[in-house]
Amino acid sequence: MSETNVLVKKERVIVYVDGFNLYFGMLDAGFDYCKWLNLRLLVENLLQSNQVLVEVKYFTSRVSNNPDKQKRQTTYIEALESVGVNIYYGNYQSDTVECRRCNNVWPTYNEKMTDVNIATQILIDAYQDKYDMAMLISGDSDLVPPMRAVHEIFKNKRVFAAFPPKRHNQSVALIAKGSLTIGRKKLVDSQFGLEVHKKDGYVLKKPKDWE
Repeated sequence: MSETNVLVKKERVIVYVDGFNLYFGMLDAGFDYCKWLNLRLLVENLLQSNQVLVEVKYFTSRVSNNPDKQKRQTTYIEALESVGVNIYYGNYQSDTVECRRCNNVWPTYNEKMTDVNIATQILIDAYQDKYDMAMLISGDSDLVPPMRAVHEIFKNKRVFAAFPPKRHNQSVALIAKGSLTIGRKKLVDSQFGLEVHKKDGYVLKKPKDWE
């Protein structure tokens, strides 16, 4: 059989994006001008020639108590959906913070369930043999246990860590089978255009505060 007739099986990749870990990593790095990020394009720019993208899963929670932020988030999520990114929602848990000096109390909101949702999806997809490599875009050490479980149970699969800016985590890097840190150029090269056309013809526009 000639070499030209040999089919090389490509490594199937599913990507799991920790939305808030990525978002705040970009802000901490000063890359706030990269918020209009086309995650599908970013992933395609990260993959190797011997890999094939199966799916991109984006994990986030709906912003509350701020109409402007809610509108921007909705616009961005619809832009992601227009390029085939699947969205998974956690939730915010309300709490209160008290100032010991002045005794004032104010509400805070902590994002919950993202790590649980990511862990669940990574393990379900492994059991259903949907990927050869899971690419995790996060630096959250809470995801080390499911990463370890994949490597222990599924010897032919691996979890690769793509760290957001300013989110490198040594415990994640040690358990991952391969890692990189997403740099500014990859983010800049992976932006949506100023307008994104949905399948129904509706045109999404980049939020003005993100320009």
